[in-house]
Amino acid sequence: MESQNRGNSPKKISIITQFFPPDFAATGQFIYELSVSLAESGFEVAVFTGMPGYAFRRGSVPRQEEQGNLMIRRTGATRLISKRIRSKLLTSLLFVLRGLVKFRHPALRGQHLVITSAPPFLGVLGWFYHKFWGQTYSCIVYDVYPDVAVRLKVVQEHHALVRLWHFVNRKVWQRAQSLIVLSEPMRDLLISRDPSLKDKIYVISSWANPDLLQPLPKQKNWFVQQQGWGDRFVVMYSGNLGRCHDEDTLIACAQLLQAHPQVLFSFIGDGVGCRVVESAIINRKLVNAVRLPYQEQEVLPFSLAAADISVVSMRPNVEGVIAPSKVYGMLAVGRPIVAICPPHSYLRQLIREGNCGACFDNGDAAGMAEYVLTLFQDQQLREALGQNARRYFEERFTLEQIVPQYLQALGLSSEPSFLVC
Repeated sequence: MESQNRGNSPKKISIITQFFPPDFAATGQFIYELSVSLAESGFEVAVFTGMPGYAFRRGSVPRQEEQGNLMIRRTGATRLISKRIRSKLLTSLLFVLRGLVKFRHPALRGQHLVITSAPPFLGVLGWFYHKFWGQTYSCIVYDVYPDVAVRLKVVQEHHALVRLWHFVNRKVWQRAQSLIVLSEPMRDLLISRDPSLKDKIYVISSWANPDLLQPLPKQKNWFVQQQGWGDRFVVMYSGNLGRCHDEDTLIACAQLLQAHPQVLFSFIGDGVGCRVVESAIINRKLVNAVRLPYQEQEVLPFSLAAADISVVSMRPNVEGVIAPSKVYGMLAVGRPIVAICPPHSYLRQLIREGNCGACFDNGDAAGMAEYVLTLFQDQQLREALGQNARRYFEERFTLEQIVPQYLQALGLSSEPSFLVC
């Protein structure tokens, strides 16, 4: 039933995602940069998204924007009411329903749909229009649901809702022209769900902007001066610290280092874990930590570069269902990276290949604390690891290198295709 084949490159692409700038959600920022790049490559790109609400402080934004070949349409029916799970679910359902109605017009669907997993059941929209109108579509899977909810024990594996969700996923993925995932463990998980998907799954990492995010000496960083961190050694976690991330090991590490007043743990962002951190700070259980809100996009290059060590974390049971995108910005600003993750995590291979930091098991606060002190005392090692991080980033994870892989996966290039980057 497909109206396009991969040899016929579609020229008009519609991308559907609930989150998009000026929201701070990382998925939205990636889609924005990808959309701009595709538009600059000569494709007509239309983005259908929601009004800001994930983490947004400014006033209103236009319902429709046009930037050259890029058209952005926002639906006002999906502004996030609150951060409660029920509110998020309702908002996501409204967004999907709005999309089903909106895309009944073939001109809006374009020649190919690109559907993100934000919200996770958005792929139903692609399945619907493919089944009844032959519309081709691709799915970008950022997080694998319902597996995330099951592993976090929000719902039981054998619950009827979970079984239904798996069934729907299989139908959506089977009809998709291609599936894009962020890591090898994600690919393996999808294949375990349905082996027939093997030849349509592409592993394409996230990226960062090498011009926007660059190594910046702390003495030249206005953000460092503004925060009064000029004489502090900053261990930074920046971004969402949610249910899938390990704040416990990080807090325990900070507690072990409270006798070293120069070492400061900085938490920038939001999420359940950040609120746990804030409570610990208020209750004086953490005297060497600060928490700041999400920073505006124009501040991000300076806030990330304010770190001496950048931290990424995953809980041991979420490998293969999430892939933290923050690690690429950390590489870009050229700082050593500490990863708190399970022994089999793909993050370990990444950091080992880049020779840009160290990994610690969940719960190994003592090992992490010892490593933090090592880097605190050894500036030469710290700088070498930071240089390695930037070099590795430039070799592998710039948008210029990633976009050709997306062109292949979306059937927009006539070059020979490949499945794993």
